[in-house]
Amino acid sequence: MISPRGYNKRILVTGGAGFLGSHLCERLLAAGNDVLCVDNFFTGSRSNVAHLLPNPHFELMRHDVTFPLYVEVDEIYNLACPASPVHYQHDPVQTTKTSVIGAINMLGLAKRLGARIMQASTSEIYGDPAVHPQPEEYWGNVNTIGPRACYDEGKRCAETLFFDYHRQHKLSIKVIRIFNTYGPRMHPNDGRVVSNFIIQALKGEPITIYGDGLQTRSFCYADDLIDGFIRFMATPADVTGPINLGNPGEFTMLELAEKVIRLTGSSSRIEHRPLPQDDPKQRRPDIAKARSLLEWEPKVPLDEGLTRTIDYFKTRFFA
Repeated sequence: MISPRGYNKRILVTGGAGFLGSHLCERLLAAGNDVLCVDNFFTGSRSNVAHLLPNPHFELMRHDVTFPLYVEVDEIYNLACPASPVHYQHDPVQTTKTSVIGAINMLGLAKRLGARIMQASTSEIYGDPAVHPQPEEYWGNVNTIGPRACYDEGKRCAETLFFDYHRQHKLSIKVIRIFNTYGPRMHPNDGRVVSNFIIQALKGEPITIYGDGLQTRSFCYADDLIDGFIRFMATPADVTGPINLGNPGEFTMLELAEKVIRLTGSSSRIEHRPLPQDDPKQRRPDIAKARSLLEWEPKVPLDEGLTRTIDYFKTRFFA
């Protein structure tokens, strides 16, 4: 990863102290780059990147992307935005601002610098899909005024902005649609199903399943996803995406709960609660494009990834 100027790249990661951002910063540093990690610490945590602070090629900056940022970098990964329903519904107006105004600010920075920029979009743009699995050509089935719309529509608008900057200003863009991802450094109270189940199992509390538990998700381990990020950023300029990144293996919520109970050795029982509004009944990526364009597919099996994640939560919160 040598820049056109002849030295290792200077790379900006917004949301870099978050779950995925911290793993990305780690991988970029290991490849010999200078990394500027920007985060407002709403859902990100200094502890996620504390081990990187002694590295002279790593810099941590507290900043909110809804305000302009004036730095000099070669590449930008735009990950800034709360990504779980608990967090993005806490302040839905701010969530929309982060997606939309944050995208405008980062695109403006990329335009000024002539830098390549990647947008971390989401499978949520497909809404409660009527097509299964979801290919990138599917336009989605989204409630524009529901409680999840601040995130769904914010990310959809960000994609629009990225492609308009590409068409209008010839900006080099990459757009990734991220499906459910899990692993160490997940926020323990983010309301996501994997962290919820693990925390409840380790505490011996009932594992809460919403609805009948037959709704499905696919789960991609963080290391696999970050590998997809790196591969996509290195593709030629005409490969813009959007590209789905996720694990096509599909599991019901009941199957996931049973795996977590088994792997933790927990005595937790399963408790059913009403299904939240607009909660998708099924979600699984079609990753044909990622396979052909990036030569990428997930490698970490669910049991192995869950075991690593359980070990992290045990060490971090139950030691």
